[in-house]
Amino acid sequence: MKELDIQNQIRVAATMRGNIVTWRNNVGAAWQGEVLTMKDGSKLIRSPRIVNYGLCEGSSDLIGITTVTITPEMVGQRVGIFTAVEVKKPGKNPTPTQRQFIADVRQRGGRAGVATGVAGAMQIFNGVA
Repeated sequence: MKELDIQNQIRVAATMRGNIVTWRNNVGAAWQGEVLTMKDGSKLIRSPRIVNYGLCEGSSDLIGITTVTITPEMVGQRVGIFTAVEVKKPGKNPTPTQRQFIADVRQRGGRAGVATGVAGAMQIFNGVA
């Protein structure tokens, strides 16, 4: 199974819960500029400039918000908690920058972790992973 398949399964399960919204976070860079088509069909970019996309280097595959209800001592407000899930195929490990992103989110009160399937992602969404 591909990581994309695992991500899609997690996104469907998160949506079914009703208190979680996730977005796919592609991270990378691309070239942008005036595109010219050459006689052989190839493309040439005039005045190229690089465009970075995604949240930041090392940011997780799925970024979202988990809605929780605060206890009565805190006036019963609902709040959204920043949530990040790094999806990996079983046996694969996150990069050092991905591990650092997860640590940064957790340190600041968010929920973050690595999941190889729906069960692991649910633990992250529930704040137990």
